Amino acid sequence: MWGTDTENIDARLSAFFEKSARALLSLLIVAILLAILAGVIYTFYDLRLILSLPFHAAFKAILVDILTVLAVVEILRTALAYFSEGRVKVTYIIDTVLVTVLTEVMAFWYKEMPWQSLAMVILLTLALTFVRVAAVRFSPRSHRAEL
Repeated sequence: MWGTDTENIDARLSAFFEKSARALLSLLIVAILLAILAGVIYTFYDLRLILSLPFHAAFKAILVDILTVLAVVEILRTALAYFSEGRVKVTYIIDTVLVTVLTEVMAFWYKEMPWQSLAMVILLTLALTFVRVAAVRFSPRSHRAEL
């Protein structure tokens, strides 16, 4: 008797959580889409820098804008994967972090930075790349295909 009541409450709480998460995620997806739109508009606005700044400085700013928009696109991809599959894929998160780190690397091109900072960024990039490859190689989906 008690077991069925507890299971019924658990099922209702689980359904409530699922509906609440989907509603909030829908709002988050709208916010991400608006951020992407704003980033694209800002990138086009920064095209004016080509006429007023030196060539390298203008293209650096535009490149950082583009890579930032791509990082937000990766966040959207992660949110959509959770929305459709009910879980977050590790590879999408790693892709997002890699794009963000590479954006910072691109911004460092024209700055003087200590070798320790540069070594730390290189190690972070290599570690993320290794984890990305391992996540693809040892994903649950590939293990199911082998069975």
